[in-house]
This record gives sequence, structure tokens and C-alpha cells, in this order.
Amino acid sequence: MSLRFEAIGNLTSDANDVKVAGSAKITAIFGSNVFTLKTAREYLSDEAYKSLSNSIKGGKKIDRAVASHIANGIRAWAESKGVTHFTHWFQPLTGTTAEKHDSFFTLKGDGTAIEEFDGAALIQQEPDASSFPSGGLRATFEARGYTAWDPSSPMFIMEIGQGKTLCIPTIFVSYTGESLDYKAPLLKALEAINKAAVEVCHYFDKNVTKVTPTLGWEQEYFVIDEALGNARPDLVQCGRTVFGASPAKGQQLEDHYFGSIPERVYAFMRDFEQESYKLGIPLRTRHNEVAPAQFECAPIFEEVNIAVDHNTLLMDVMSRVAKRHKLKVLLHEKPFAGINGSGKHNNWSMATDTGVNLLAPGKTPKTNLMFLTFFVNTIKAVHDYADIMRASIASAPNDHRLGANEAPPAIISVFVGQYLAKVLSDIEARVGDKFDEQDEAILKLDLHRSIPELMLDNTDRNRTSPFAFTGNKFEFRAVGSSANCANAMTTLNTIMAATLKQFKKDVDALIEKGDKKEIAVMHVIQKYIVESKKVLFEGDGYSDEWHNEAERRGLPNMKTTPVALDAMVTDKAKHLFESNNVYTHSELEARHEIELENYIKKVQIEARVMGDLAINHILPAAIKYQNELLANVNGLKAAGLPESAYASQLTILKQISEHIQQVYSKVDGMVEARKVANKLEDTRAKAIAYCDDVKGKYFDDIRYHVDKLELLVDDPNWTLPKYREMLFLR
Repeated sequence: MSLRFEAIGNLTSDANDVKVAGSAKITAIFGSNVFTLKTAREYLSDEAYKSLSNSIKGGKKIDRAVASHIANGIRAWAESKGVTHFTHWFQPLTGTTAEKHDSFFTLKGDGTAIEEFDGAALIQQEPDASSFPSGGLRATFEARGYTAWDPSSPMFIMEIGQGKTLCIPTIFVSYTGESLDYKAPLLKALEAINKAAVEVCHYFDKNVTKVTPTLGWEQEYFVIDEALGNARPDLVQCGRTVFGASPAKGQQLEDHYFGSIPERVYAFMRDFEQESYKLGIPLRTRHNEVAPAQFECAPIFEEVNIAVDHNTLLMDVMSRVAKRHKLKVLLHEKPFAGINGSGKHNNWSMATDTGVNLLAPGKTPKTNLMFLTFFVNTIKAVHDYADIMRASIASAPNDHRLGANEAPPAIISVFVGQYLAKVLSDIEARVGDKFDEQDEAILKLDLHRSIPELMLDNTDRNRTSPFAFTGNKFEFRAVGSSANCANAMTTLNTIMAATLKQFKKDVDALIEKGDKKEIAVMHVIQKYIVESKKVLFEGDGYSDEWHNEAERRGLPNMKTTPVALDAMVTDKAKHLFESNNVYTHSELEARHEIELENYIKKVQIEARVMGDLAINHILPAAIKYQNELLANVNGLKAAGLPESAYASQLTILKQISEHIQQVYSKVDGMVEARKVANKLEDTRAKAIAYCDDVKGKYFDDIRYHVDKLELLVDDPNWTLPKYREMLFLR
């Protein structure tokens, strides 16, 4: 019996055996495995607590002498919960998290065994920097690297089975100081936007001393039966199906979205939610997504750095908990062809320490002007740096998703809704006019009366927009489901910082010429509206008309990752990131190299898996059925029956033979194209070759013929689980 039929046969036997702990009140368990300031107050001395609090709230460095006192308190808390080991938990450029566990256990000079955790171990560790992607920054013989504690993200206890480990969020840098992770650049970008935004806020409110970008991600994912998933080598190796004929029923009935959650998946959801609550991840919603077997969860908004850590942590938790339920979580952007892919919508805004959401309309002319300032600056930032934003979400899996089945296209545009579009149009129409203090139409425009209604009822949602205003935030919809949010957030916050810095220069220049502050602000807002209006689009992002219009407007449309990544290493990008102290030139070049290498390797793996499946699974099944048909035809011939009696069998035989020949010849061609690509020394040229000559020329063609064979070959001979089984059997 093949793994496919064994998996199907076992589906009903033990699939629901996992018992989920009774639903505790969320507030009773929330953050129970997190070292919060409230916990710190209990376990730390006054001096240690004050030092930690100042570091978290004010970004001040912790004195190494005090660090040992903090470490002792943390160890006492962790041991009270059964923890025996600790690790520096970091996010290298592999796309996953990394950790090396050390025990609290040590031996003194006289052989006495003790538990110990000193400040040096808390603050810093030394993982091997040459064993992680470095883009040439580290050679194999240059191994030293450092992880350094990030106090702004709370420590947590990870429970895996019966083991418990204290996890310390850290940055990861090379021996020579270059960042080799996602967190370090993000923290720098957050500092850049904080400084720039505070200075602009002072035009409206001198009491603002800090601006904190916030993020609320929406995590989409698929859930299938683990045994069915394990019977698909492409899902195991690539995270997506490289072959698979569309089932008769897919998502066309639109009956899965927001439908009742299947019981087995519901148990899994409750289980991973409880694990998440203990880790302080504030999950709020869960529901069925559009595609069959697709679901979504989303948390309450948090400060960006913590939100990124929580999302990265959640993906790990979901995958581990799924195994308990004999399920498999698929985080790939497009695990199944012909139905919706999965994104990770990044809902982004900015909040002041005075309690104001800078992207929420106010109740007075001054607060409305502040809203317009940050709203228009965001549009300007996206307009000016659209190519760099596209590069921030570029990946091999996201290339499969963008522009299909409700995912936004590769063209970066901004949707603001008809009401705000009219506000911008009205301001733009004043070009050449002189604003004055008594300008009722603009300076005293009562946005608050109409926009709250817009937020609640009147603003439509544009699922084809990669960057949409959705009430009091912007939603970056183009981010892929398996991506680390930090990449997109680092870019978004950096381009916003750069734009706000320029905005302040422009306003100050007008003030120096004699304009009053509000008038100067309004003039620059108007100028930015005019300069960035071509990035605004309210219509269907899938339409040919939009693609033609976008080209006419001069908007970039980079459909493939190797081309999109070029924007990372332009002079514009280098100046942007270096002037805001986010990336050095060498760090950008290294990340560009890493992303290209990652793309090459993923396409290479998929090509090898396609070849393996075609030769070792597909063709044997097709040939076996071909032989069965041939035996049938020969038997009918031997019985003396006329050709008309087996004409249908001959037709099927001919079709199968043609598809077999096409699969074999195209796989052979793909292998040769890989060999040619592998000989290229330039990384970008190799990535382009894998994109155009391997993937572009062969993937879809091979799939077409394999999927046709799936529809022709006798079902018992087909060894790979089919779409109808993976998507609907649980």
C-alpha cells in the first residue's frame, strides 16, 4: 500500500486523540512564561530593577556590574518554573530562529556543583558567525560572532515537551560589527523614525518625546493532515506542491471563508493559542480563510520590535504544536496552485508617548493637520522608495503569490479610499494659491466628522492593493506569509524616517522665509501630494488596464525576485540606509548576495524535487497504467474484437505516451539548464538563469504534463496524495 492510501486509511483512527488542556481564562495565563517588569519588580533589587526599567523604556545601556544582579534575579525566576538551561534566541538571515542552549549548571574549582548565571552570559554569547549566511562578510576561517541581549524585548520560557529553556532575545553581529540578523537593523530603523517623527510632531505638540511604530500582523497559513503531507516529498522539501491537478471543488463556492472551523483544526488552534498566551503573544482573532484548509490568526497591535519577535516565535510554536495533533502547518506563500496563497499583512502605524495615533484623524484643526502631515508623508515615502519596498518582500515563494488569487501585484501602489482621495485632490487643486490663517477649506477642514464614519462603514477594502490605508493605519499586504516581518518593517520605517527628515527641512526653509508654521506645513503637504500622486490607485490591481497605466506612470513592476533585489544596492538605497544608520554599504551588499543565494537554492531545490518526483513517482505510475491499458487492448485484439471496441483505450494510451515523453524530455532539459546555471560565477547572473532558464522555461510546462497524467492515470496507481485529499480530508 502506498503512503497516500495508508494516510487516508488512518485519518479517522487516531486523528482526534490529542487532548487539549481545558480553556483557562486568558488573563490567568497571559505572560506567565515571560519575564515582565512586573515580574522583575519581585525578583530584582531596586538598583537592578531601575537599571532594567530605564533600559527598556529609555534605551539606556545596562551597566555590566548591575547585569549580574539582573541575571541572578532572572535565574531565580526561571528556576522557580523548572528551567535548567538558557539560550540567546536570535534571528539570523536563514529565515528561521537560532538558539544554542547552555545550562545553569557549572563546577567550582573544588568540584562543587552549583547553578550559576552571571551578567556576562546574559549580555553576550559567541555563536559561529561563519556558519550562518553572511554574504561574504565572514569567511569560514573567520568564525567569531556575537549575540547581544536586547532588553527591549522581554525574555521568555519555551516549553518543549518536558523541557523548559529561558530564551533571551538578542541581536547577532559579526566580530567586526556588521549586523547578521533581522533584529539589529530593525532596532536602528526604529530609532531613526523615532527621532525624525518626534521633530515633526513638535510642530504640533511640544510634549511629544517619543514616537513608537506599531505593528499588527495577520498570519495566514494552511493546515493539512501530517501523514498526507509526509507522503508528498515536495511539501516536505519545498513547503509547496510542485505538481497537483486542481480538484473539481476548490474555493469557487466561497463557502470556506469565515465558515465553521473544523473540529480537529479548532483543537489545534486552541492548543497553540494557549502556548502563545503563556509567551505573551496577544492573539485576538482566528478564522477560516478563503482557500480550503487555509486559516488566519492575528494579535493586538504591539511595538514593532516585540511584534516581530512574537510573530517569529508564533510560527515556531504553530509548527511544533501541529505535530501533537498529527497535522502539518504550511507557511509557504503558495503551497497549492489555483487557490489563494498566504500573506502576512503588516498593519503599521505610529503612536506618540502622549497617546496619539499619528495616522488617526483628530478633532481639531491642529490635530487634523498633524494627521495629514504623517498621512501624506507616508504616501510620499512609498512613492519615492517603491522599488526598495518591493525588494523588502521579494522571495522565491512570494513570487508564486503576488498578483494571483486576491494577493496584490508586484506593482507598489497606495490605496486611500474615495474620501481621503478627495481630500488630497482638494488640497492639490490649490496649487498656486496662497494659504492663509483664515482658510476654512483647508486649515480648519473638519476631517474628524467624516473620517471616523469612513473608518467604520464607508471605506472599501482593496485586496489587490499592496499598501492600503484602512482607517487609522496602513496595511502592507504584499508581505509573504513565511517572511520575517522585520525586513519589511526595517524598510518601511527607514523610508518614513528619511521622508520626515526631508519634510522638516522643507518646512523650516519656508518658515525661515517668513511663512507661519501652519502655512508652511500646508504648503509642503500640498507639494508632496503633487509629487507622489501617481502612486495612488483605487482600482483593480489585477487588471491589464492598471498594468498599462502603471507603466505609463513610470511605476516599477518587478515581477521576479532577482530583478526586484537590484533595488537593494542602488546608490539611492545605500544613501537611504547609511544616512539613517541602518545598514552600511557592505551590509547592504552582503544582504543582496544572501537574498540572491537564497533564491538560487530554493529554485534549485524545487527543480531537483520536480525531477525526482517526475522520474521516480509520476512516470512509473503512468507507465504501469500504460502497460495495463496495453494488456487490455492486446487481450481484446486476441479475442477477435474490432478496433472500435478498444478505440478509447488507444486514445488514452496515445495521450499518456505523449505526456510521458514531454515530462521526460522537459525534465532532461531542466537538468541541463541547471548545469549551465551552476557554472555561472556571478551570483546575480546565476539567479537570473535559475529564474528565466530553469524555472521560467520548465516548471510550468513540466507541471502541465504531470497534472494531465494525474487526470488520466488510474487512481490506485497514483502514489502522491491529491489536492482533493490534502485540502478536504482531515
